[in-house]
Amino acid sequence: MTTSRSRGALARLAALHAVGVTLLVAMVAFATPSDADITWSVVPADANGPDGRSVIDLELAGGQQVIEHVAVINRSTQPVDFGIDANDGYLTSKGYFDMRPSDAEPVDGGAWLEVPDKVTTAAGATSVVPVKVSIPQNATPGDHPAGVTASLETISGQVRVQNRVGVRLNIRVTGDYVAKVAVTDVRAEYTGSWNPFAAGSVEVTYTVANAGNVRLVTDNRVLTSTFVGESSWSDPSAAKAREIMPGGSRTFVARVPGAWPLGPIGTTIAAIPSPAGKPVPGVTAERVAIDTTVWALPWPQLALLALLVLAFFAIRVLAAWRRRRIEKLIMLHTRGTPQEA
Repeated sequence: MTTSRSRGALARLAALHAVGVTLLVAMVAFATPSDADITWSVVPADANGPDGRSVIDLELAGGQQVIEHVAVINRSTQPVDFGIDANDGYLTSKGYFDMRPSDAEPVDGGAWLEVPDKVTTAAGATSVVPVKVSIPQNATPGDHPAGVTASLETISGQVRVQNRVGVRLNIRVTGDYVAKVAVTDVRAEYTGSWNPFAAGSVEVTYTVANAGNVRLVTDNRVLTSTFVGESSWSDPSAAKAREIMPGGSRTFVARVPGAWPLGPIGTTIAAIPSPAGKPVPGVTAERVAIDTTVWALPWPQLALLALLVLAFFAIRVLAAWRRRRIEKLIMLHTRGTPQEA
């Protein structure tokens, strides 16, 4: 039985192409098998060793080849045989970069990488591993994410565990770039407050899909409007959490406060996309907006109004009863008193 822990070390590498990535590499590039005191890291390199990059960005034409390198750093006190693997990359549901399992056949950018099967790294030493990138002549323009990992298998009981640490490759094939998003599966739900003097909120769930061929990040905004005004929400997450691969999608949830239950609440979801990473000259992505309406009936306010009406009539009935009772007492008192001649 073989399991993979790639998500533990590789998942957080989604942020490698965002700001502040160098420190992040140093944080997540270590792996420690549960039954051995072995740690290692993998970083981009040139032929001489680590070169300070956080990810490997490539822009190549169909049919072009290039030799890249990754450095496997053995931080242990013993030599280690690391397995080397290349495969397709993808983003998890939370927006983090990960790779397909090592036993899965690559079908995209990972299939264009050629790496050795293994490398033996001495204690405390660094091995530079060549990565041959060969773009097919008929490769489609746009982004094709991939990655290279150095792995070590360990045995825990009867379970074989594969620990993987890797480097992300952003492979972009030159050609006609398309930056386009679509907003789908929009759902809006109103949540009110039982306090009639407090506004409720609108929770909006929506999916942003990358319908183009380059990586995108989106600035997402939600606007609600009622008869008494508007409320807005802007996505506060970092850019790395909003990255969407070509053909991929992300589902977001926004809660817009300050919505009063006064019938229909108009809701607009806007996604403002831009290319991830370095700008793509001449390529712009249009803003996409979707409108929907959710109904919010003012039950707390109606209940308060009903109570006020009942209280009004109760006070009037009580006042009338007291008035009749006083008049009756006056009449009885008048009858019992002798009249003067």
